[in-house]
Amino acid sequence: MDKDLSNYRKSYEKGELLLSEVPENPLELFQKWFYEVDTFFSEDETNAMTISTIGDDGYPKSRVVLLKKYTYEGFIFYTNYNSEKGKAIANNPNVCLSFFWHGAERQIIIKGQAEKIAENLSDGYFESRPRGSQLGALVSNQSDVIPDREYLENKLANLEKQYEGKEIPRPIHWGGYIVKPVEFEFWQGRPNRLHDRIRYTLQEDFNWSINRLSP
Repeated sequence: MDKDLSNYRKSYEKGELLLSEVPENPLELFQKWFYEVDTFFSEDETNAMTISTIGDDGYPKSRVVLLKKYTYEGFIFYTNYNSEKGKAIANNPNVCLSFFWHGAERQIIIKGQAEKIAENLSDGYFESRPRGSQLGALVSNQSDVIPDREYLENKLANLEKQYEGKEIPRPIHWGGYIVKPVEFEFWQGRPNRLHDRIRYTLQEDFNWSINRLSP
């Protein structure tokens, strides 16, 4: 197989990111960008983000998850604690989040440490999920090898009967993580590949240093 992609090119011309105009706190800029993308650009899931972890084999692995909440403390998502990503976080909580919004020609890369949120918060979010999603959390031993799809469908059918007319409890192996950031990089595409890159780095006094990076 041989496919030449050297002619795939795009000129980025939809915005700029000036050091003189950014706020002191990167969460404020994140919130501004998220609102603008969610309101003015046709992204299917503005809250889709890539999380990268380091596995036991020493390799990084990235996958898309959905951001469910962000605060000045960090970014919250939910998953199976026994999944490949959950086990990786247990061994090495240093992770990287990234958002790429092609319509706005923007990217945000966030380095931080992941930790489990309080159980009552996971309980509250689980209760708000559609019933099918609640059952799905019980069905899937995420990342485990299974014989075929029929295995999942049979397990789902059995659980539907088991919990018919009953409240579905949150599995103890399923819940939320918060990623507490230590570094942000905001990227705005610009013409001639002279993109704008602004990096925020958390200091020991919990203020943020701000620098422009070469594209």
